[in-house]
Amino acid sequence: MDRHVLEPSAPPGAAAPDIARVTFRRIQRHMSPGIALSGKFAGQGAVEESASGCEVLLSDGRSVLDFGSYAVTLLGHRNPAVVDAVRRQLDVMPTSTRSLASPVSALAAEQVSEYLGGGLNRVYFGINGADAVEAAVKLARLATGRRVVVAVEGGYHGKSLGALGLTHHDRFRDGLTGLLDGVLHVAPDDPEAVARVTAETDVAAIVFEPVQGENGVRPLETEVLRRWSADARRAGAFTVSDEIQCGLRRCGDPSVALAAGIEVDAVLLGKPLGGGVVPVSALVCSDALYEPLLKDPFRHTATFGGHPLATAAVPAALAEIEAAADNGAELARLMEQGLRTLREDNPGLVADVRGRGLLWGVDFAGTELAGEVQMGLARRGLLVSPCLSRPRTLRLLPPLVAGPAEVGRAMAVLDDALKEAGAAWGGRG
Repeated sequence: MDRHVLEPSAPPGAAAPDIARVTFRRIQRHMSPGIALSGKFAGQGAVEESASGCEVLLSDGRSVLDFGSYAVTLLGHRNPAVVDAVRRQLDVMPTSTRSLASPVSALAAEQVSEYLGGGLNRVYFGINGADAVEAAVKLARLATGRRVVVAVEGGYHGKSLGALGLTHHDRFRDGLTGLLDGVLHVAPDDPEAVARVTAETDVAAIVFEPVQGENGVRPLETEVLRRWSADARRAGAFTVSDEIQCGLRRCGDPSVALAAGIEVDAVLLGKPLGGGVVPVSALVCSDALYEPLLKDPFRHTATFGGHPLATAAVPAALAEIEAAADNGAELARLMEQGLRTLREDNPGLVADVRGRGLLWGVDFAGTELAGEVQMGLARRGLLVSPCLSRPRTLRLLPPLVAGPAEVGRAMAVLDDALKEAGAAWGGRG
């Protein structure tokens, strides 16, 4: 059963064939052949073994640059301050009684509220982004007594049934549409949409991503979002900004919506909130939206919500994010410059580049070309995140702790992979 092959005891690379072979076989048998195939492709037959900063060490001894990880590793891998905070908590109380009060989650709630300016003073902690979305929608419906929620075409909010109602792409919704009622999707460029919908029906909330990550990295127009928020407020509906991917300075500011002066009742945070060490998400909201939990705090709970190890990471992660913010601004400038140059140098291959801060999408001229480029990046040691909803687009998500050398390396690898793929592609769509 190969139970002894769990981790390498030899120097890196020495046990690579066994570890990779056993890992992929276990995934095929007990998880999914598709996941095994995807992992083989990304690692070129190797598996992840350890990581630090921007680099991931593979089982065959290679080191790859991580500009992917679906936005989780904003602080890179194994940030020392976050690891130390989690380790200290692990040594004293790694889980919660759920009956006694936890000073760890209380401190995390206070600090995440203050981090967003203090205007949104109620916090609910979940484990992943979908948890925060579920809590926001549930509270909006309970607080207003209304059922309809407005979401945006192209948006992605998770795959659990409630969050999936807001997620727009058919790939994730097929076969489940009868269970996802009560959500209306509006066009992202229609400033009149919320006014029109609220005039026709009672709306509990509107939920949007200021930057749609899974939809190919598409920033929504600030003026449209301001109009939607104002119209929702006039109609007695809540406004929720889903910043699980784009918040926490991924796109430059602690909150994209709040920095733009959009009046929101909630900001949803996740992915890097645990510092890339532990999973945690947060609904940070107003008293009005949180009202159902003020009346009955047990109306929405989760056994591992506000887990001590997760919430111990939050203050350290926020402090580290702020410490690296200036570096992030410089990296953002370099990323934009490099990707604009890539597009100018390859007009027949790169259709568009879009993004903000440290979240960028590159649109290629064809789906096959995008796949060839991704394969070339894997061979050359650069991890990126594809967009499942837009297969022609690859996402680049460098960490705040990268430097000019890492950005330069990523741009050179991307250029090499694109030229190789373009020569083979030859203009095919």
